[in-house]
Amino acid sequence: MTRSQSSGARSLARRLAMQALYQHQLTGYGGDELLRQFAEADDYANADAVMLKSLIEGVVSARESLDARIGRYADRPLEQLDPVEHAILWIGIYEFEYCIDTPYKVVIDEAVRLSRRFGAEGSYKYVNALLDSAASEMRVKERLAASS
Repeated sequence: MTRSQSSGARSLARRLAMQALYQHQLTGYGGDELLRQFAEADDYANADAVMLKSLIEGVVSARESLDARIGRYADRPLEQLDPVEHAILWIGIYEFEYCIDTPYKVVIDEAVRLSRRFGAEGSYKYVNALLDSAASEMRVKERLAASS
């Protein structure tokens, strides 16, 4: 698999995870059920399955701590977040915390891309601002290295 293919597979894993986490908010399904359902998706064969599993299971199990982190940067109560934005923010914060090998700029770019495609009009601006604020705290060394 080439670098661009693996990058595409990770992007697809993020999209499927966002859709699964959106469904989680609406149905309450746990990680195992979501993985089972999304393993049947047409795009699943092209996704990074390991990453997809990590994102779904990781976010579902760390939901409360991720929400606490999002709440530190949000300008509104979490209950007022659009479910698509909420799912995207969960993924972004999860990656900042647990996927240290993924550059913070990639995390933000991918989140903005998902927000533009699936979120409410203009939601990408909110997602970008919130994740940028989170990155300034959660990825301090990486941001400092990038700025020097």
